[in-house]
Amino acid sequence: QVQLQESGPGLVKPSQTLSLTCTVTGDSISTNNYYWSWIRQPPARGLEWIGYIGYSGNTYYSPSLQSRASIVRNTSKNQITLQLNSVTPEDTAVYYCTRVPRSSTADYWGQGTQVTVSS
Repeated sequence: QVQLQESGPGLVKPSQTLSLTCTVTGDSISTNNYYWSWIRQPPARGLEWIGYIGYSGNTYYSPSLQSRASIVRNTSKNQITLQLNSVTPEDTAVYYCTRVPRSSTADYWGQGTQVTVSS
């Protein structure tokens, strides 16, 4: 059974860096043909894709966030970390990590973690 668990601070001040970690169990983040994505949902809005890191370590980001977002992995801990720089209240959202099979849609989701940006 694949499980994803997000963790990180629930409150971040404006202009600071948000850092969230996704711990994966039941699968290796290096398994061929899987991508590990971060998605968020602001209050009363739809889902927004942030970016992914692939099984070979390659990354790709949403054009609207690529200047501020960074996704890295720790294969020894089987974790994926999202960093988002220079946050504003507009970055307030529930953040999810997901597993995405190649040429498909996400098949596993974490439960999500609420992040609020406020002074």
